[in-house]
Parts: sequence; structure tokens; C-alpha cells
Amino acid sequence: MAANGTSNAGTIAELVRAQWGDHRIGAKYGDRVLTHHELAGGAAARAALLGELLPRGAEPHIGVLLDNVPEYPLWLSAAALAGAAVAGINPTRRGPELARDISHTDCALLITERAHLPLLAGLALPLPPERVLVVDDPAYEELLAPYEGTPPTEIATGSTAAHPPTPGSRMLLYFTSGSTGAPKAALCTQGRLAAAGHSLAGYFGVRRDDVHYLCMPMFHGNAVIAGWAPALAGGAAIALRRRFSASAFLPDVRRYGATYFTYVGRAVQYLLATPPAPDDRDNPLRTGFGTEAGAVDAARFAARFGVRLIEGYGSSEGGAAVQRTPDTPPGAIGRPAPGDDLAVVDPETGAELPRARLDPGGRLLNGEQAIGELVNRGRSSFEGYWRNPEATAARTRGRAEGRVGAGWYWTGDLFFRDTEGFFHFAGRMDDRLRVDSENLAAAMIENILARYAPAAGVAVYAVPDPVAGDQVMAALALHEGAVFDPDGFAAFLAAQPDLGTKMAPRFVRTVAALPVTATNKVHRVALRRAGFRCPEPVWWSPVTSAARTAPAGSGYRPFTDEDRVALLALYRDHGRAHLLDR
Repeated sequence: MAANGTSNAGTIAELVRAQWGDHRIGAKYGDRVLTHHELAGGAAARAALLGELLPRGAEPHIGVLLDNVPEYPLWLSAAALAGAAVAGINPTRRGPELARDISHTDCALLITERAHLPLLAGLALPLPPERVLVVDDPAYEELLAPYEGTPPTEIATGSTAAHPPTPGSRMLLYFTSGSTGAPKAALCTQGRLAAAGHSLAGYFGVRRDDVHYLCMPMFHGNAVIAGWAPALAGGAAIALRRRFSASAFLPDVRRYGATYFTYVGRAVQYLLATPPAPDDRDNPLRTGFGTEAGAVDAARFAARFGVRLIEGYGSSEGGAAVQRTPDTPPGAIGRPAPGDDLAVVDPETGAELPRARLDPGGRLLNGEQAIGELVNRGRSSFEGYWRNPEATAARTRGRAEGRVGAGWYWTGDLFFRDTEGFFHFAGRMDDRLRVDSENLAAAMIENILARYAPAAGVAVYAVPDPVAGDQVMAALALHEGAVFDPDGFAAFLAAQPDLGTKMAPRFVRTVAALPVTATNKVHRVALRRAGFRCPEPVWWSPVTSAARTAPAGSGYRPFTDEDRVALLALYRDHGRAHLLDR
């Protein structure tokens, strides 16, 4: 046992076995409380059932189509004991796409609940009915009853294990977002997940009396890798929220005594959009850990709730990680994790880019030269994608002549690195815009627009220019009661010293709320495809065939039906209308 209370187990199975005999509270869900001992026993019973239900020769894969209910961590632990793997099935998927996810990951068993049965109705699933278990059906309890009381040691070391667990055993098959194509199922072994749990438990000083609040969906790596695994490694408890709720966040935190939570940036914006209360800082939280909150929102969150948000970076596939150090300046993510050789490179040539220059206020001065793709030139923990060798190879492909970068891990994310060696997140490669031959990162523009006081949330994305390249479009989710003032917005833009000449939005869409994916990330693909052809009000700095290069941001007026007809004709004249549906 390490000094901070964490074990040094090399597998998740070992961590689950260590819970046996520990009668402290291990999980909370509503009024339900389970001890660590009960969690280990429940996992063992489910692992034994799995051993009976798993067909001979089948891949030991369990599809879990559940919200964040206690059965989710119980089946994660059961899979670990049995040497099986959990494929997190996204309940926001529908029809053939949902069936595809279950089939693609070769699920031999599907765990679901009554609320999700309508999603499965009429689907051609590769599973007989007896291998679809409904956890809130009485028949499920009858199935489990003969195995209750099975010690976890009997499962993980005996003949009832589907496959004897080792550090190399597949543990997770979790899907990437798949916003521009079929989702890819990234692999994570027991050894990698256990190592991540130990690392984060040590980094955050996880204590045995801590409570990790799991409000992000457990079918995604955020909640499992950064929430559940460090709690398991550190001997802490978990508290589950079926689905994220901004209004229920503080009541849950207080009710459960939560000390830690994970987030994505959109969830933080939802929390900041709730009505302030005088007791907002009266909560037991010590830390929030996640990505893409942005420096402005992180500062607002700390000021309002008294909780420090720690931005981290780790690609879902495990190929690269950036860790915050005590000397990390505001706005930066940190330095490379031990063992990683990270660099920011030109995505076309693989050449390392110049370091970023920042002014005394931390604003980027040479983004055009400094922003590029983050790569790991060292040995990464990337373990590939299930049954997708092409996508696996693409992550380690070379670029340009001489295959520069072959064998590196290419993250697909935009970063810049300052002169002190700290890495700063600048967006996704898919969020890159090219305006008048200049490359821009959507996240950099968003960080500036986040200062606009009437906006509760901001998303920046590209719409095709009628002639060449892109134009900048921004969606603004306004605070309740706020009204978009075009002159005030133009004045705000003019006052921003770090807003480059190509960064001002050509189009501004005002929305009640930004569209999000199932993992609470902004759904940029939906925004981009709608563009200016959306039902909500749009404001613009006009662009015409005669004055196409008029600078955006100097003045805004409503985008009318007549404007739309004229602009679409301009796209057709230049043979670019098809790009509006990309």
C-alpha cells in the first residue's frame, strides 16, 4: 500500500479484490448505499454469471447500455474479475447506428435497463434474448441469486473466470465521438486503466474518505478513467448521477459529501448559467478535473463556487498526456507526462513549429506560426482500435516526404508551446479554419469571445467562404434576459487587443442553448452544417461579390431572407454550394 492509501495493483481485478472485507461506504446513488465489500461481492456474482452465459469461443465483451446507475460500476468490476471487457454503448445513438456499435464490438452479452428497451425494439442484434439482461427486471435478480456470496478471489483466480485477468487483458472498448464518421472503439487494457487510476490518485492526493461524483456519462472514458479508476485505486467512494444536471449539481455534491468531480467544458458553462446563490461556496468539493473549460470559465467557477478546476489533457486513446505542474501559468495545460516526448508540429510536414510568444497578459502574438498538431514522438500507451487497422495505422502514420513522423502518435488536436515549455490547448484539428489564407483555431477565438458578458456559452466554427477558404461563424448562448446588441458586440470586438484581423465572426447566431453531444461537448458538426441556414436569428457583417474582403466585425445587421437568397446565389456562381453541407 502506497503512502497516500493507494495500492500498487497492476490490474483492475486486483483493485476489486482488495475491496472484499472493506465495510466502508463505497458507492452512493440516491438513497442507496453500497459498501466496498458489497461492491466486490456484487461484481463477483456478476462475473460468475458471465462465466455461465458467455458462449464458448466468443469474445469476452459485454455491452453496457445503462445510465450512471450502480449496475454500471458493478459490471465494470465484474468484467475485470472475469478477464472480460466492457463496451460502453451510447444511449443517444439510434437505429442502425446503435445496432452497429453493439455488433462492431462483438458483444456476447448486453446489459441494459427498461428505460432503454425501446431503443432496441426492431433492431437486428447479434444476440439471442437470453443474453440481453435487463437490470431492473425481476428475472435479472433471479439469474443472479445462485451466485450471490461468491468471493471475488474465487472468480479471478479460479475456473469461473472467462479469461484469467492480466495487465494485458482488454478492459474497455470505448467509442470516440464519431461526429464525422462511424465511431471508433478505442482499446484500454486492465494494466493501462489501473496505471491511470494510480497516477491520478497520486496526483490529486486521493484519500480513503473522498467521494468522487460521477455525473459525466460512464459510457465515455472521462468518467471511467478520470473518475471511477482513481477512486478505486485510492480506496475512495463514488457517487452516481444518472445523467448530468446543472440544477442538481450542488444539491448532489452536498448530499453525498463529494470532494472531486470530472467535467467537460460545456458542463462548466451549464453550471455557471444556473442562478447564483449566496451559499454557492458552501460545498465540500476540493477539485474538478477535466478539459476545455477555458481560462475565463475556470476563473468564474473558482470565484463563484470556491473550487479550483484543473485542466488536464490526455487523448482518449492514451497516446499523449499533458500534466499540470505547480508552476503552470494561467491558460496553459502543463508539461508532458513522464515518458512522453511531445511536440507541436506542422500537420502537413511534421516539422516542429516555433515557440509561441505571449504578451504580459498571456495573449498569443504569433498564432499563425505557433499553432500546430500535438504529437508524441516517444513511446505512447496507445493500444489501437477494435477491428479498425486503418484507423489504428492513421494514428501513427508518417507525413510528407520521407514519411516524417512515422511511428509518432498524432493526436488530431491543436496546441502551441510557449518559450518556457508549457503546452496550451488550441482546439481540435477539425475546428481549424482557414480565412484569407490564414490558419485559425476555433478555440482561440472562443477564448476571446468568452469575455463577452451577455454570453453564457460560445461556439466558433467554419462556414465556407463563397469564393475560397472559410468564414468565421459564432453561436452565442445568451444569459437569461440578455438581448444581442449588434453595435455593442462590434464595440466589444474592437476592444479586444488579441483579436486578429481575420478572427472576428462574419456571422453570429444567437441561441437559447448550444447543441451538445452525449458527452456534453459542443456539437460543432451540427452547427457547421446548419451554418447561416438555421431557424434562430443570425447577424452578419455583409459579404458581397463586390466587397468580399470587407473586414468582419466592423458592423452587424440582421441576416434577412433576401440576404440568404443572394448569398446562396453567390455560392452557386462560384461552384461552392455543395460545401455548405459538408
